[in-house]
This record gives sequence, C-alpha cells and structure tokens, in this order.
Amino acid sequence: MAYCLGDDMKDLRSPLAKAKGLGTSGDASNDFWMQRITAFALVPLVIWFCFSITLLPHVSYEVLVNWLHLPFNAIMMVLIVIISFKHALMGMQVIFEDYIPTHDYRIAAILMTKFLSYFLMALGVFSILKIALGEQ
Repeated sequence: MAYCLGDDMKDLRSPLAKAKGLGTSGDASNDFWMQRITAFALVPLVIWFCFSITLLPHVSYEVLVNWLHLPFNAIMMVLIVIISFKHALMGMQVIFEDYIPTHDYRIAAILMTKFLSYFLMALGVFSILKIALGEQ
C-alpha cells in the first residue's frame, strides 16, 4: 500500500497555529487586490472627470450645479468619492502598519483614519446627492 501525502504535509503550520487560525494573514491578499482594483477603477473615473470638466463652457457655480443635475454625472461623482476615499484609506492603513512601531498608536491612527474617511465619504455623497436632487 502506497503512502500518500495527507493534509498534514501540505500545510506547514503547527497544530496550535491551525487551531488558533494563525499563520499568514488571509486579509493581506484581499487588501492587496482591493487596493489594486480601486486604483484601476479610479483611472477611467478621473480621466472622465478631467475631460468632463474641461468640456464645460466656463466654470461657475451655476454651470457646475447644472452639470451635477445630470444623473450620469452625479453617479460618476459618487463613485469617485467612494472609491477614492476607500483607496486612500487602504493606502494610509498600510503606511501606518509599516511605520508606526507602537501597537496602540498604530491601532489609534488606523481607527481615526477609518472614522474620518467614512465620515468624509458620507459627507461627499450627501453633498453630491443634495446638489443633484435639488431644484434647478
């Protein structure tokens, strides 16, 4: 009877690490890919935004408000706000994890950045929707 490699030989973690769920972080790969996806999504959004603003006859408050009243423009601006804040949040978290040596300070910086990012994201979306859905 031939000996076949079981799951024990394929996984190099100790039994204690398996029981605790420790080892390589599964979230690190997800965060890496999410950061790349948000960066990739921002490229066409920012190009659209630059060309769209450039094509306006002149930039004034009234022209920009009328521009945001178009549903497509409002949706695209909401996407820019959400994706850019999410991308910035992930980037700052990586910087904090790499360069703040004290665990408590690192966690505090990450939490403050998350709260600030989500607050500004909500404020941006609210502002865009308020302008887009307001009277013309």
